[in-house]
Order: sequence, then structure tokens, then C-alpha cells
Amino acid sequence: MITAIPQGLKTRRLIWLFLLISLSRLPAAPYVSPWGFRIDLPPGYQAQGGTGDRGVSFRNPQGAVFEIRVSGGTDPQKYLENTLSRLGSGNEVESFVYHHRKAALMEFEFSPGTPSPARGAAYRGWGLCLDRGDGLLLALAYGPAGTEGLDILHLSCLDSIAPTRAEQRYCGPVTEFAWPRGPLREIPLFKTQIKALFAEGDAEAAQGLVDREFQVLRYFEKGPQWQEAWRRFYRMIYRDSWDRIFHAAFLLERHWAAEDLPPDLPADLRLASRALSYVQDFTYERDLMGSDFVNLVSALTEGRGDCDSRALLWALILAQANIDSGIMVSRDYSHAMGMADIEGQGARFPFEGKQYLVAETTTKVDPGLIAQNMSEIDKWMGIVFE
Repeated sequence: MITAIPQGLKTRRLIWLFLLISLSRLPAAPYVSPWGFRIDLPPGYQAQGGTGDRGVSFRNPQGAVFEIRVSGGTDPQKYLENTLSRLGSGNEVESFVYHHRKAALMEFEFSPGTPSPARGAAYRGWGLCLDRGDGLLLALAYGPAGTEGLDILHLSCLDSIAPTRAEQRYCGPVTEFAWPRGPLREIPLFKTQIKALFAEGDAEAAQGLVDREFQVLRYFEKGPQWQEAWRRFYRMIYRDSWDRIFHAAFLLERHWAAEDLPPDLPADLRLASRALSYVQDFTYERDLMGSDFVNLVSALTEGRGDCDSRALLWALILAQANIDSGIMVSRDYSHAMGMADIEGQGARFPFEGKQYLVAETTTKVDPGLIAQNMSEIDKWMGIVFE
């Protein structure tokens, strides 16, 4: 006998079926939920089921848990306090402002049942609550208290949240909590007379995110998910950098458009060529003891960076001009280049059904030129962001 399912429950089950199928197909890709938030979790997190009608729970092989849901209410601090008090955690909630909205963050620990003073808390983690304008978004990231390395994953998970579409090209909430952006000020751009607006804390915050995400990347660098980890590393930097360098990219594009370049070049190739020449003039800099990636604010204002800093900056400048662009990285060659779906002669990289023109950022060459000893396609990995 077939039992009838109430329409509301049937709809929720269909949503969950669609949600779990989508996540199983894209285990390490950014996910935009039916409820409007976006998350970009590190590799290994798999959907476990729901936290109610408007949320989802994930777990990784080390026992780390990430739960997120949309709820009613207008006070993030009170909602987070009430939620975590039910777990027995009495730590203080820190309130802050995220993208002009109220937010709250709290570190917590708890033990199911009756905790043992001798063993201490069984689980530790962080809770975040954000005002979406139409309700609250609550996220909890926690795991076994004694498992090394989970804390950095928890913070990275929470920082990957974009509560609405408005934050998908804005820094993450944990980063803004740690490094409030502050007032805008004019800073000269490298090798130009242009002064662009940056928030006071942008360079420090951007480098802080790079350094944290490099620790996350190292968590996976020797495992089978290293490619997924690399892609996410650059996605996190791309998202964090978009708003920070938006004004600078706009001014550079306008400045280059006025320069005397060959008139027969297509507009997209003109911009790509000029931006490429610009980043090729940067001072080559490496930090073999650290993340080896100069944040894009410092790269623009100080004219320095390794191959991947330059390639990502080049791709981001093109993306802000609505040009389909990305980067290509190679573990075999220890190198990175830019790539763009534009007209032009030279080497192209086939990726996701397109033929991207390559861009070498560390040698004074035109788009489409690549060193012969780095030309094996199967040793490169393409990354796009839009």
C-alpha cells in the first residue's frame, strides 16, 4: 500500500533529494543553497542530512562537523547565545558588524550528556550568526577536541559563508571580524600616477586570509584531494580580493583604455595585453617558508609577487571587465599562468569546452606565448571563478 505524503513534507523531501544529489556531484565546489546562502567548504566535507526545513549538515573524515541553517529573528548575539547555551557552553559572544549588518561569533565547547572534568570537553568549535535582512543565518563548525588541525578548518568553513548574493564578492565574516576594514584611503598604485581607494585594513586582512588558507591547503597537499584544495585556495583569495581591489581595477582599465595601443587589436586583447605587461613588471618575490603568495592589495600597491599572485591579479582585473578569465597552475612545473577566453594568436589551454589563451606573467612576452619546457597540457590544472 502506498501511503500519501503531505504536500509540505513531500516538497521538503524533494528539496533534500535535489540538495544531496547536487552536493554529491560537486563535493568541493562552492554551493548556493535553495535558501540563498553560499558556502565553499574544504575537501572531504559530505552532506549528512538536514538541520531542519532550511539547513544542512556536513561531516568530514576526521569528525569535523559543519551545520548551517536559516532561521527567523533579528538579534544574532541573542540567538547564538541561546543556541549554544543548550549545549552547555557559556563562553562570551563577540558582536561585530559584517557588511553593514549585525553579526556574532563565539568559540564553544561541549560534551554530550554529563561531561567529565577529568576528560574535559569532548567537542570544540566556533559558532557564527549573521543578520540576512530577512532573518538570521546560524552556522556551527566543531569537532573532536583532541584532533589536531580542526580549528583552522572550522574558521575556514565559517569564513566561506556568503549569507546572501551581496556577499559572494565580499570578504568572509571571520576575516572581517578579525580585521575590520576601516575607513577608505587613497594609495598609489605601482608604477602609475593613479591613487585608488582601499580600506585601511585591506592589505593586512588579505594577507591574513592567504596565510590561513595556506594552512588549510597544507592539510591536503599530500593526499588525494590536493587538486580540490588548490582550487579552493585560489577561490577563497579571489572572493576576498574582489571588493578590495575593485576601485583600483576600474581606474587601471580606464587608464589603459586611453593609452596608444595598436588600434586593430580587439578590445579584450588590448586590456589583457596591457594588464599582462603591468604585472610582468612586478618584482619577483618568493617566501619558501610561508604561503609564497603576496596578497593582491600589496601586489597592486607595491608591485611585487610570485607567478600565482600575478596570474590571479591579472585574471581578476579581466573578470572585473566582464572577460571570462582564470588561472592555470602546475605542481610539476611549480608555476602558474593566467588564461582568458579572448581573441589572439598563440598557445591555448583547453578547459571546460573552451580554448583559453594563456598568459605568462613572469617574463616579458605577449599573451599566447609559453616556454617550450612547460607546454605539456596534462601537467596543468585550470581554475575558473565565475
